[in-house]
Amino acid sequence: MDLTTIAQAIGLFVVTNIDDIVVVALFFAQGAGHRGATARVVAGQYLGFAAILVAALAATFGATFLPEAARAYFGLLPLLLGLRAAWKLWGGDDDDDAPASKDGPALLTVATITFANGGDNIGVYVPVFVTVGYTSLLVYAAVFLVLVGVLCAAGKFLATRAPIARALSRWGHILLPLILIALGIVILVEGGAFGL
Repeated sequence: MDLTTIAQAIGLFVVTNIDDIVVVALFFAQGAGHRGATARVVAGQYLGFAAILVAALAATFGATFLPEAARAYFGLLPLLLGLRAAWKLWGGDDDDDAPASKDGPALLTVATITFANGGDNIGVYVPVFVTVGYTSLLVYAAVFLVLVGVLCAAGKFLATRAPIARALSRWGHILLPLILIALGIVILVEGGAFGL
């Protein structure tokens, strides 16, 4: 196995996913004390990232189902989830379908937000994947999947540090909708969706 390829894969993952740690920590904080919440957050992260990886590999091999202009519209997913969570939070609706129900965050919510937040990663991964061979693609995929676990561990670590956990516990229910809304807007604007 080529150490240079591994190092490049690590660098690419870190650069494209470092911003996710805050959202992951918020998910873990919301799941604190709820049975199975950690497993749902981790599984959601893996499911969402696997979808990103599959889309990037499909685009690399010439699939045209994901036009470049479509990536910007991934911002609608976190925006709508954030607006829904804000509506429920400030509107007093206690429906359990919010991004974090009384049992913590739902697996599909975590996966959807992970995919939406990583939609721009596809545009970064494809040019790199096109220039490497099949063996290197396997190395990139393996390294990325290992690092999703590291990202989850870092998010869990942050969410369980006493001062951070207190802040997330106190403000997390407000921060998550705001972060999701901001994330959606940033993805839409940076991608030029709706002529922005």
